[in-house]
Amino acid sequence: MCPVPRRLSPAQFLAFGLVGLIAVGTLLLWLPASGAAQPLTLVDAFFTSTSAVCVTGLLVVDTPQDLSLVGQIVVLLLIQVGGLGYMSIATVVAVVVGRQLSVQERVTLQESLNVETMEGLVRFTLTVLRLTLLFELAGALLLALRWTSQMGPGRAAYFGLFHAVSAFNNAGFALFSDNFMRYRSDWLVNLVVCALVTSGGLGFLVLTEIGGFRRRRLSVHSRLVLVVSALLVVGATVAIFVLERGNPRTLGALGPADALLAAFFQAVVPRTAGFNTVDIGAMMPATLFVLMILMFIGAAPGGTGGGVKVTTFGITVAALWATVRGRRDASLFRRRLAPALVARAFFISLIAFLTLNGVAALLLVTEGRGLLPTLFETTSAFGTVGLSTGESGAPISLAGHFTTEGKLLVAAMMFMGRIGPLTLAVAVARGATPARIRYPEGTFLVG
Repeated sequence: MCPVPRRLSPAQFLAFGLVGLIAVGTLLLWLPASGAAQPLTLVDAFFTSTSAVCVTGLLVVDTPQDLSLVGQIVVLLLIQVGGLGYMSIATVVAVVVGRQLSVQERVTLQESLNVETMEGLVRFTLTVLRLTLLFELAGALLLALRWTSQMGPGRAAYFGLFHAVSAFNNAGFALFSDNFMRYRSDWLVNLVVCALVTSGGLGFLVLTEIGGFRRRRLSVHSRLVLVVSALLVVGATVAIFVLERGNPRTLGALGPADALLAAFFQAVVPRTAGFNTVDIGAMMPATLFVLMILMFIGAAPGGTGGGVKVTTFGITVAALWATVRGRRDASLFRRRLAPALVARAFFISLIAFLTLNGVAALLLVTEGRGLLPTLFETTSAFGTVGLSTGESGAPISLAGHFTTEGKLLVAAMMFMGRIGPLTLAVAVARGATPARIRYPEGTFLVG
């Protein structure tokens, strides 16, 4: 395990480590052996590496057609390391070889896993690894059994493992050019993928607490994650079903049961895995707006998803509701929210919103495409989702048709979405000279 330099903060070390991982992935995907018919360009290799490491799933090349088996395995490994976290993997290696972690390394690992305390940190990391392997192997087995009759046992096992890893890590990469559209009516495939996406998006802290539910009560954090996640999925399922039921290009051509299944699937995956069983580009503008809201909110802290996180959304709504009702303190589950926590939630939401719209504005200039598709692509990149309106008949994302400048902007959004707005801001601001002057309080009018 590489020691953490003392001059780097945990946030900076995580950011530089992610950059290094993307660079290694870029070089591997740039190799001629990674391409199918021809090698990838440097820009496409960089974009694909960023999309895999940041577990996004936006595509500038068609994974099953443009990547060889070597390239697909590289993507699979990048998804696994990017989703699980390289600090977690390095910790497991250190434990195996009998090496003790330094205090600085423990602080960095704590930042990586997004947990409050360093107590039992190594034990928790090993639990994270066991849970990851358990979910991925179970999902791979179920998917392989489903596909054995179609592909044969060897190919089915590979496809099952690839999609299980991609789903649990909320990556959205698929080995089918039409993603999962051919399986829109397959209940087993849909439910397995949704279960993996949901489990990875809930966060490892929530998963461990659910596993030990009989021994202790769920924390307020876990309860908030579960309640908000359930409300978002149910609300989005209803909204997508109602908005798209009359659309013959999406749910209108399906029977009631299949349409409900497709609506449920598309309600789950925007938080934050870019699989799809219907044509996203054929959806109504109102439905795309619903998906953008889901992608912006994202998954839970400490999981494999992106976005501002469901807890941030829940705390922000609770604080706004308290303000509307004229209450001094915001609360959730009979627990008062600390002002610093509320300020942190608003800061994350605001910086994400402003950055997302700023990048979308730049893309409108460089690419000259419509507002809604451009904003949708940018939101998908920030939420590390991977859904895209694309172009008719093309198996790649809309970003695959962007200029080099546009692709780099989208890659930057994926990086920000994976590392988190607050962590990135702390990493950039580290080393700034602290203010030596504190001004008297002023009175300003707002609202």
